[in-house]
Amino acid sequence: MVCLARSGDRPLREVAADIGITERAVQRIVADLEDGGYLKREREGRRNRYSLILDTPLRHSLEADHSIGDVLRVFSAE
Repeated sequence: MVCLARSGDRPLREVAADIGITERAVQRIVADLEDGGYLKREREGRRNRYSLILDTPLRHSLEADHSIGDVLRVFSAE
């Protein structure tokens, strides 16, 4: 999420290389985020652009009062 929040137009291959997992794993994570309503994918020519929906609450009942935006703010504070 952090990589896509910083640069939503990067190919998933580059995101996978940056974080050290396979491209297929990144594709599964992105698909899960999209299915959960946390991420929106838009086609721009031959590429995809990813944008996070920051006000979407987290899934687990203990964290439901927090959003994706809250999580990303923690990482951007570094």
